[in-house]
Amino acid sequence: MNLYSVRAIYMFEMARTWRTLLQSVATPVISTSLYFVVFGSAIGSRMVDIDGVSYGAYIIPGLIMLTLLMQSISNASFGIYMPKFSGTIYEVLSAPISYVEIVLGYVGAAATKSVILGLIILITATFFVDYRIDHPIWMFSFLVLTSITFSFLGFVIGIWADGFEKLQIVPMMIVTPLVFLGGTFYSIDMLPSFWQGVTLLNPVVYLVSGFRWSFYGVSDVHIAVSTGMTFGFLVLFIALVWWIFKTGYKLKS
Repeated sequence: MNLYSVRAIYMFEMARTWRTLLQSVATPVISTSLYFVVFGSAIGSRMVDIDGVSYGAYIIPGLIMLTLLMQSISNASFGIYMPKFSGTIYEVLSAPISYVEIVLGYVGAAATKSVILGLIILITATFFVDYRIDHPIWMFSFLVLTSITFSFLGFVIGIWADGFEKLQIVPMMIVTPLVFLGGTFYSIDMLPSFWQGVTLLNPVVYLVSGFRWSFYGVSDVHIAVSTGMTFGFLVLFIALVWWIFKTGYKLKS
């Protein structure tokens, strides 16, 4: 494997983040902090505990997961879309590097940025809400695994998109509603039995539930199921990336 090429792509993408700190880091951190202020401090103080956890603390994993999914998808999709938009993608494809090395560079950078952002938000939450982390290794593992998984999805979206507006369709029109309806602000046990069954069809439920378990040891879905579903998503998105390079979908046409 040509590690120099992976490092070149990785460092180029990371450098772009440092040049746009206001947009890449400050904006999502401030936006999530507003959730902590409104739902954690203001509304949360008037809400009952959920599974023995204060409401403000209960929503922290879901809010971090929301930012993590959005940023992983956006970072990876924008990273690969820009070479397509500018035409430099053909230089990358014709370079003496493999498709695996290309994907590792772009996905690795997007995942790294998302993990860093997730940790910053986690630290920021301490200023607004008291919380604990019962399983820190599991928490960090979920953070990394989710970032990598949805960076692969973002890479697929970046290849598929043929305009800037399409880059926002999946994060804004699909991922955000799924996160809000996936137990971010409530436990699905609070829903009627029919809607509990419907909610379990939402894939984000398993991500939020597993991540919340790493904090407080409580979850709507068993941790083994959450972990299995997350790995399942990873395999699915890797398969999509493999198919794209195998067929040259929107890369060689």
